[in-house]
Amino acid sequence: MSTLYDERTQELIQQFRQHFDGEPTLVSAGPGRVNLIGEHTDYNDGFVLPVALKRDVRFVLRPRADRQVRLYSAEFGEEGSFDLDAIAFNRDKLWLNYIQGMAQSLEQEGLRLTGIDAVFSGNVPRGSGLSSSAALEVSTAHALLAASGQEGIIAGPRIAQLAQRAENKFVGVNCGIMDQFISELGRENHALLIDCRSLDYTLVPMPEEAALVIGNTRASRSLASSAYNERRRECEEGVALLQQVLPGIAALRDVSSEQLEANRHLLPENVYYRCRHVVSENERVLATVEALRQGDLAEVGALMNASHASLRDDYLVSSPALDTMVDAMRSVEGCYGARLTGAGFGGCAVALVKPGYEQAIADAVYEQYPKITSIWPEVYTTKAADGAQSAPLPSV
Repeated sequence: MSTLYDERTQELIQQFRQHFDGEPTLVSAGPGRVNLIGEHTDYNDGFVLPVALKRDVRFVLRPRADRQVRLYSAEFGEEGSFDLDAIAFNRDKLWLNYIQGMAQSLEQEGLRLTGIDAVFSGNVPRGSGLSSSAALEVSTAHALLAASGQEGIIAGPRIAQLAQRAENKFVGVNCGIMDQFISELGRENHALLIDCRSLDYTLVPMPEEAALVIGNTRASRSLASSAYNERRRECEEGVALLQQVLPGIAALRDVSSEQLEANRHLLPENVYYRCRHVVSENERVLATVEALRQGDLAEVGALMNASHASLRDDYLVSSPALDTMVDAMRSVEGCYGARLTGAGFGGCAVALVKPGYEQAIADAVYEQYPKITSIWPEVYTTKAADGAQSAPLPSV
């Protein structure tokens, strides 16, 4: 029996019975993600190293004979529906647009889908930087493909691209490819090195003695979008100025630390520091992959700590809440290293820890963080998980 047939799925089955006559026949899941290292490198054609979480968005569903999609969101306590032949943006139920966008993206790929009745729910915290939207998109993809008998017909990387297209073009969020890629292609006990230019990817084993603790600051991320756009402009300005002496470069991914330092005089101070973060972060990602392969978790932790310092001091996307969270995590002996993860200004921090120390780190966060921020945090423990999947449910 699929590992998806657990207590959570059984609760969704009960809700399905309440909202739709009969039994669901399929279950799908798409996990959230945390980025171990490689922040703000994706839109600079660089490298990222995320892992999939043991938290997901999950559907239980039954195919229909027509093209109607009828849904119940257990989290929002809302029903929603649409016709696969008349997909249109819904301004009243924003969650519905992620599902509609995914359906449209699959149909644009030449796949004729069938309607479904479905109940879905997620335990990926929304608005925390753990990619609940990508989890919803890829879980939707597998639900619709399984319902129409087409599961396995599209390769994983293409599903990720179609999910990104749904979010970019239909929902209207200009996200990169990392979130959908790791949600689709993650594997248990592995991180995923993604080249954001070529979309080549490599599974990197996580040592057994590596656990992850994620601290959700629950702080406002109101500055994130405006700062994100500003940072992108500064990076593009840096590339344009460096191209005067390095005509072969197309993005900061192509610049080494030595080249950046040799040409620092060409750049305004703020642009230099933004470029220094991106260039050094790409180098840290590749060094982290090598350290993981060597089983050197102390080195991985040191690289994570250096990444946080760079994001705080050079890229200016940390915040007092994130710095406090990271300090609390690092105060425990069993923490190899910790850093903010995601766009910054709020959201989450991630710590690499020795197994057995997870609760001590959670206790330190709960003890230290609220005293300084007056915000009660959330703490999640995880190991690297499998990517999206679907499975038949047992007949009753």
